[in-house]
Amino acid sequence: MRPSPVFFGILVLAIAGGVMAAFSGSSQFSVSIKDPLLITGVVLLVAAGWVASLSLHEFGHAIVAFRGGDHSIAHKGYLTLDVRKYTDPMLSIVLPLIFLIIGGIPLPGGAVWINRGALRSRSTSSWVSLAGPLSNLAVGAAITLVCYLVPMSAGLLVGLSYLALLQIVTFILNILPIPGLDGWGAIEPYLSPQARDFGARVRPWAPLVLFAALFLLTPVNTALWRGAYALFNAVGGVEEAAQIGQYVFMFWKH
Repeated sequence: MRPSPVFFGILVLAIAGGVMAAFSGSSQFSVSIKDPLLITGVVLLVAAGWVASLSLHEFGHAIVAFRGGDHSIAHKGYLTLDVRKYTDPMLSIVLPLIFLIIGGIPLPGGAVWINRGALRSRSTSSWVSLAGPLSNLAVGAAITLVCYLVPMSAGLLVGLSYLALLQIVTFILNILPIPGLDGWGAIEPYLSPQARDFGARVRPWAPLVLFAALFLLTPVNTALWRGAYALFNAVGGVEEAAQIGQYVFMFWKH
C-alpha cells in the first residue's frame, strides 16, 4: 500500500503551481487576472490537483473493496495511488482535462474493476461505490478549511478555492443515481433484477447523455453549479475566490 512515486510527482506539480500562484498575487484579496505567472500557477495547481484527487477517488473505492473482501484489488495495484493503474491515459486523463479546461466540468476519469461477487454484503458494495465521491467531498472540505485557517496570498487562495469547488462538483456528479456513475452503484445492489439489467444496458451511454445535457442545456448546467456553490458555501468555501479561480483557469475564454 505504499504510494507510487507517480502520485508524489503529481503532488509536486500541484505544489509548484501553488507556489507560482502564491507569488503572483498580493496579500490582499486582489489579483491581476492577466498575470502569466498567476495563470500558469492556477492551471498547474488545479490540473495536477484534480489528477491527484482522481487517484484518491479511485483509492477510496479500492481500499473499501479490499477491506470488504475483494483482495484481488491489491494485486491490480489499485492501492498504490498510481493513476496509471486506474486509467486509460487518453480517455481517463487527457480528454477529461481538455473538457475541464474547455467547459469547467470535471468529467469522471479513472476506474477500478471490483469483483462485486467477492464483497461480503450488499451494504459493502454500496459503500465501495460511495467511497469515491465521499473522498472528493472530504478533499473539497479540507481545502476550504486550509483556505480559512491559513493566511495566504490572493493568487493561491483563488487557485485552491477553485480546486475545492471542482471537488464539490465531482462529488455531485458522481453521486447522481445514473447508470455508470457511483450513485447508481450505491443503490444497484438493492434494485430488482429488471432494474439492474436496464442499468447494465444503458451504462455505456447514460453518462454521455448527462454530460451532453450539461454542456448543451443551460438550465441543467445552471442547476449543477447552483447546487455546487450551495454545498461549497456550506463547507466554508469563499465563492468569490472560486469564481475568480475559475476565470483564471479558463483564461483562453477572456
